[in-house]
Amino acid sequence: MADVKVAVLISGRGSNLKALLDAARVPAFPAEIALVIANRPQAQGLAHAQAAGVETQVVEHRGFPDRDAFDRAMEREIRRAGCELICLAGFMRLLGAAFTERWRDRILNIHPSLLPAFPGLDTHQRVLDAGIRITGCSVHIVRPTVDSGPILVQAAVPVLPDDDAARLADRVLTQEHRIYPLALRWMAEGRVRVVNERAIVDGARAPSSLALINPSP
Repeated sequence: MADVKVAVLISGRGSNLKALLDAARVPAFPAEIALVIANRPQAQGLAHAQAAGVETQVVEHRGFPDRDAFDRAMEREIRRAGCELICLAGFMRLLGAAFTERWRDRILNIHPSLLPAFPGLDTHQRVLDAGIRITGCSVHIVRPTVDSGPILVQAAVPVLPDDDAARLADRVLTQEHRIYPLALRWMAEGRVRVVNERAIVDGARAPSSLALINPSP
């Protein structure tokens, strides 16, 4: 069976894009990163795609009169490349409701918190300011409201006493690079079902450790 073709949308450095590209290099991985679209021509992640031999396109949002025109321009490129799934990897534009409905249950996003807690920006500083002891990251299926939709997989990370936002972000990012390829694999294998807005992964196992306690007793 042919690999599922994937478009990745980026705005910046593309570290999660690189994690997806690295995973897709493995012959047994069921997805192919076929297209990378950036809404900013200076997005550093474009270099990761080019180094991997993946087609890149720049679709600048400032060149369109409204969100729908921008979304449709991206969609033309995505469909032309034959992509069936979309991954948002540090894509700093809100997709319109019409776009997300046309691609319903076929768009993934990664967010650096344990959703539904702390959606939006400045996540790590907000976690520190709130005194949260455990944070993490989430891959979810996109819905029109920002950082909402069925949660596919999460990784938990302890908040340490000497953390600042940068140190915490680095530790969370390591886990993002683990779970995003995993989520894409499940989607490409057709193992994900959405039932009553809950994502169910056929064959997935519960973790062997049932609790993360911080601080440890």
